[in-house]
Amino acid sequence: MEPDEDLNPDTDDLPLRANTNHILVRHYVLDLAVHFDRKVISGSVVLFLEPRSETKEAGVRRGAFDAEECLGETPTATEKKLGARERDAPECQPHTAAKAGSIQSSHLWETTSDGDFTLLLDCCDLDVSKVEEVAVASASATSGLLPEVESERSAVGSLRFHTDRWSLQVRKKGVASPQAFPRALRIRYETRPAGGSVRWTEDQDNRVCVYTAGSPINNRALFPCQEPPVAMSTWQATVRAPSECVVLMSGEEPAEPMEDEDTRSLIWNYYVTMPMPASTFTLAVGHWRQVLAENPAASDRVARDETDCGGTATLGAGPGERARADLLSGPSSISEVVKGSPVRTGSSDSAFCGSSLEDEGLSKTDYSGTVNDGIPCSHGDYPCRFTERSTRSQRVVPHRVFGPACLLQKAQMGVLRLLPRCLAAAHAVLGLHPFPRLDVLIVPAGFSSLGMASPHITFLSQSVLCGLGSGENDPSLCGSRICHEIAHSWFGLVIGARDWTEEWISEGFATYLEDIIWAQAQQLSAQEAAEQSDLKALLRWRRLSDELQNSEEALQILRPNAENTGQLAASAGPSAVKHALNPDKPFMQVHYLKGYFLLRFLASQVGETQFMDFLRVFVKKYHGQLILSQDFLRMLLITFPDMERKGLTLSAIYADWLDRPGIPKVTSEQLVMLLELLLEEEKLSAATLRALQRTYHLQDQDAEVRHRWCELVVKHAYAGAYGDVEHFLVHDQAMGVYLYGELMVREDPEQQALARRCLSLVQEEIDQSARRVVEEMVL
Repeated sequence: MEPDEDLNPDTDDLPLRANTNHILVRHYVLDLAVHFDRKVISGSVVLFLEPRSETKEAGVRRGAFDAEECLGETPTATEKKLGARERDAPECQPHTAAKAGSIQSSHLWETTSDGDFTLLLDCCDLDVSKVEEVAVASASATSGLLPEVESERSAVGSLRFHTDRWSLQVRKKGVASPQAFPRALRIRYETRPAGGSVRWTEDQDNRVCVYTAGSPINNRALFPCQEPPVAMSTWQATVRAPSECVVLMSGEEPAEPMEDEDTRSLIWNYYVTMPMPASTFTLAVGHWRQVLAENPAASDRVARDETDCGGTATLGAGPGERARADLLSGPSSISEVVKGSPVRTGSSDSAFCGSSLEDEGLSKTDYSGTVNDGIPCSHGDYPCRFTERSTRSQRVVPHRVFGPACLLQKAQMGVLRLLPRCLAAAHAVLGLHPFPRLDVLIVPAGFSSLGMASPHITFLSQSVLCGLGSGENDPSLCGSRICHEIAHSWFGLVIGARDWTEEWISEGFATYLEDIIWAQAQQLSAQEAAEQSDLKALLRWRRLSDELQNSEEALQILRPNAENTGQLAASAGPSAVKHALNPDKPFMQVHYLKGYFLLRFLASQVGETQFMDFLRVFVKKYHGQLILSQDFLRMLLITFPDMERKGLTLSAIYADWLDRPGIPKVTSEQLVMLLELLLEEEKLSAATLRALQRTYHLQDQDAEVRHRWCELVVKHAYAGAYGDVEHFLVHDQAMGVYLYGELMVREDPEQQALARRCLSLVQEEIDQSARRVVEEMVL
C-alpha cells in the first residue's frame, strides 16, 4: 500500500494519513533532547493505543483512555522509569538512506503483507530508526492519571515500519486487525533541520532558540502523531536542553528542571491530563529570561492570595535590584539554575505573578453564577476545572512572562502589566479559566503572526511591544492582542473545531470576544465600549472588503466542505484539509473577520447582553469537546426561537455566511452606520473612497445612504464623486439643503462652483422656503 499515490500532488490540500477510524492514540510519552549544534531534536515517543469499535462516537468528546490498560504513575515516576533509562540509551542513528530522501523502511517491512493491519501516523521530515512494541503495566485508576511505561527492558520486539512523504506506517507480522495490534509502541527518531514543524533561529539577543512555529503541517515533523482533531490525547514530555536554556511547553504545572550529572544539561518535565488534539502541543527552548514585576516584594505578597493569583515573585533572588541584575545577567552555574535563579520554576517559591486588582479598581464581576449549573460536563472522564467550585473565584490564574533580555523592560511595561487585567476581564466576561496557568513568551522577530495561543502557553510577537516603555504610548495593540489570545482558551482550545476547515469557530470567536474583554479590562462605560467596538468594526469591514476583492473565492468560504463538514471517511482511505498548504492562506484574515461579522450580526438580532449570557451557557455545555458550526447555531436558534420566525434559519445562515464566498448583502441601515463612522475619520484617502464607492455601489443606494456618501465626498474633497453630489442635489432636493452649506463652508473653489451650478439647475423648481435658505448660504 502506497497512500501517497491516492493524493493529487497538484492540490494545496494537507493530507491527513492517520487511520483514526480504526485506532486512536490516547497518550504520548515524549523523551527528547535538543541539539542546537546540529539543529535537530532526537529521542523517542511512546504511543498508547486504543482500537476503535464500530459503534463509537467519532472522537468528538475528550476523555481518558482505558484505565485498566493505560493508567499508571505520576509524571515524576514515569520519568524515572522511562526517561532516565532512555537518557542512557545511544542516540538515534537513522538509516543513512533515509537522510537522502523521504522513504525509510525497516529491513523486515517487505516480510509483512497487505493482509496485516497497518497503523498509519501523520509524519514528515523525520528520520525514524526503530519502532518497537513495549509492555504496559496495568494499574488501577486510583494510582494516577498518566500511564506507566516499564524500563528499557520492557521492549517486546521490533515492529516493521515504512515512511513516505506524509506518513509513518507500522505493522506487526501476522496481526490483521486493530484489536490485535500492540497497545503501546515506542518510535525512535530524529527531526531534520529543515523540518516544517519547528523553527531554528536566533532571538533578539542573537542567541539560538527553537520553537514550534504554528506551521500549516502542525507537529508531524516534530513527532509521529495522529493529526485529525478527533484524535484527542493526553501527553507528557521529558526534554533535555543546554543548562543555560529554558524549556517552555504546554503543561498543567510549571516544570522544575533537574540537572543531568552526565551531560550537565537540564531536564524538564511537563504533562497534560485534558485530552487535546496533537496539533496543540507547543514547545519553545531558548535563552529566555523571566520578566519580573516592578515591585517584587509586593507581588510576592499578593501571589499568596489564592483568589487573585497572578504577578511575579522573584524566586529566591532577594531584593529587587539583585533580582533585576540576575535576570539580565542570567545564572552563573547549573546549580544556581536549580537552586533559585530566574529560570527556575517550581512550587513553594513559585515565580508566578501576582497583581493587586483591587488597587487598580478592576471590576470583580463574576458571571460564573449566570451559567446553568444543571448542565453536566459532556466530555469524557478527566480532571475538569469546570466542576471545581474553588476555581470559579480565581479571576487571575498564575502567569509568567518570558522573553529575550533586550525586551524585558518593554515586556514588563506592556505584557506583564496588562496580563492580570486582561485575565480578570476574561473571567468577568466568560467565567472560570479553562486552564490552571499561563506562560507568555515574546518570540523571535521572524514569528509570522501577532500571537498564537496553546494550552498553558501563548506566543506574542515583539510587534505588540512597539512604543511601550515610554509611559505615553497607547497599549491598545498589546492589550487587545493579549485578550484575543486569552479568548482562545475558551474558543479554539477547550472548545475546538471538529473539522479544521471551520477555522472561524476559533478565530471568529476570539476576534469578537477580544473587543468585549479589552473593553472590560479598560473599564470603559457602555457608551465608550460601544463606540470603540463600532470603530473597530469599521476598520475590520474595510480590511475584509479589501481582502475579498483580492483573494480566491475558494479561500473566502467558512465551511468549504459544506454538508460533508466533519464527516469521517468510511474507510482508512486518504483525506485532506482543504487549502491548508495554500501559501496565501496563513496571511488571510477572512476566517477572523467574516466569522467576527457573523457573530456581531447574530448578537444584534438577540441583544448583546443576551448573546453573552448564551455564550457562557454554551461553554458550560460544550467545553472539552470538538464542535461544528451547526452545534453552535442549532443551540442558538433553540435558545432564541424568534430568530427563525424572522427567517434566520440554519439553512439561511449557511447560505448567506458559511457556504458562499464574499459577504452577505449589506442592508441600508448597515451602510448608513458605516458611513456615519467614516464621517468621524479625520482623513480618508481617495483610494479608500474609490474602493468604498466601488464595493457598495453607493450611487445606486437609497437616499439616506447617498446623503451620507455625499457628505463624505464633500468632507474629503473627493472630486471623483462630485457627479454623485450634483445628482443628489438635483434629484433629492428635500434632503440636500444643508449639503449646500457644507460645500460653501470649506472655501474650496471647486466645491463652491459645484454648489452654485446645482442651485442654478433647480432654482425654478425648488421649494421657495428652501430656496431662500440655500441662497443665503451660496450667494
